[in-house]
Amino acid sequence: MSTSLKKKTGISLSKGSKISLLKKDGNTLDYVRVGVNWGAIKEKVLFGLLNNKVNVDLDASISAFDKEMNEIYTVYYNELVSPDGAVTHTGDDLEGDSEENDGLDNETIQVHLNEVAQEVDQIFLYLNSYKKQDFATIPFSEVRIYTKNDLIATFNLSSNSEFAGYVSMIMGRLYKIEGNWKFEALGEPIRSRDIEGTIKYLQVKYS
Repeated sequence: MSTSLKKKTGISLSKGSKISLLKKDGNTLDYVRVGVNWGAIKEKVLFGLLNNKVNVDLDASISAFDKEMNEIYTVYYNELVSPDGAVTHTGDDLEGDSEENDGLDNETIQVHLNEVAQEVDQIFLYLNSYKKQDFATIPFSEVRIYTKNDLIATFNLSSNSEFAGYVSMIMGRLYKIEGNWKFEALGEPIRSRDIEGTIKYLQVKYS
């Protein structure tokens, strides 16, 4: 399914949906943001009499590749700005929301598409559980992807049984067609367990 961005209010795409990142005047949109929000796991201890809070550390990352799927750079918790300056990460959140869902993103990555290095052909957005905590055990966890004015994709990891048993997922990808950026909402859980494994998975699948 292909859909142009025309709404001022937020829209949500299903897995595998594709959109052309074009404004009404035909100019390519120059900005995409991904945000991740999640909460701590609460476990029963002492025969169920007490709650024990277990912090959750999810890591949002972005990797850029050339046409041959050679990695150009990766922006993640230890590398917060891409060499071309187009991608910025707000920093590592080691805990998420400690109590109820505050609705705010715990980690955010911004992509200024008009500043992306010319050799970059595809940009993948993905999520890894640093402590290898099953997505299904997290009380709430949501991925949201935006342009400046629109919500273009959401994934609720905790409520979707498809994500049970996984600690990594590919959120989506940005790719160029005839110089114009397009976005594909993937929402694909994968067996890779860390950033390095995720990059290798992407290179094999999309080469």
